[in-house]
Amino acid sequence: MTDTLDSLFAEAKARFLKAHIGEAAFDARVLICGLLDLPAAAFMTRGSEAVAPEDAERIRAAIARRAAHEPVHRILGQREFYGLTLSMSKDTLEPRPDSEMIVEGLIPFARRTVAAKGSCRIIDLGTGTGAICLALLSAVPEATGVGSDLAAGAVAMAQANAVRNALGDRFVAVESDWFERIEGVFDIIVSNPPYIRTDVVASLAPEVRDHDPALALDGGADGLDAYRIIAANAAGHLAKGGVVGVEIGYDQLQVVGSVFEEKGFRIVDRIRDLGGNDRAIVFSFCN
Repeated sequence: MTDTLDSLFAEAKARFLKAHIGEAAFDARVLICGLLDLPAAAFMTRGSEAVAPEDAERIRAAIARRAAHEPVHRILGQREFYGLTLSMSKDTLEPRPDSEMIVEGLIPFARRTVAAKGSCRIIDLGTGTGAICLALLSAVPEATGVGSDLAAGAVAMAQANAVRNALGDRFVAVESDWFERIEGVFDIIVSNPPYIRTDVVASLAPEVRDHDPALALDGGADGLDAYRIIAANAAGHLAKGGVVGVEIGYDQLQVVGSVFEEKGFRIVDRIRDLGGNDRAIVFSFCN
């Protein structure tokens, strides 16, 4: 029997439903389209077309991986983020749409900074794929950025993503334990740090727990370890009038706010997602 797009889609959907994957049809379509480099519209109109045996074999191997709860975009090796195509590796957190909120929230500040001084220098702590910093650079052509990460693999991936998206001349990735090897000051310090309590990590969905790097998830006993480090060191790397933006868990507004306020910062903006949940906080330093 010849495999078609429709038959492989039906096979994938059935496997995913059996594996209790919530968006079975959506994941099946994204996976097959991604593997075949096929636009969604073509997938809808060419369902009866035969699929080459070697392509069908690749698709079935990917279906098995997704049925075992490996995320679709991990299987594909890349994901779209704020109009950029970003490659991923085992050393990087998968960039997710929620993180686009902090990009949106910081773009106006970056543009005001450029208007005032002609440039804007950004650092993204724990950069991973480089997603946040690269998205800001793509939106603000006068900005330059540094992405720091403790994982050497993430540093290499972030730099490769900068080149892939024609941003390599304005971005440099540095292997650093937070601010340890960072020099100079920045107009924007931004981070999506690990903020999940250690005792909660094991209960996360397998797509997250088993595939995102633990270094990017585990925020310590109370989930605040990274925030304490950033708050304690950010002022020494913040340009006059600059801001610090950090992503947070939906219930961490007050506790993260307190960590920074104790170090002389004040909240100037809170960023919510489309569901109304707090997703990020922006601080200025009271100097």
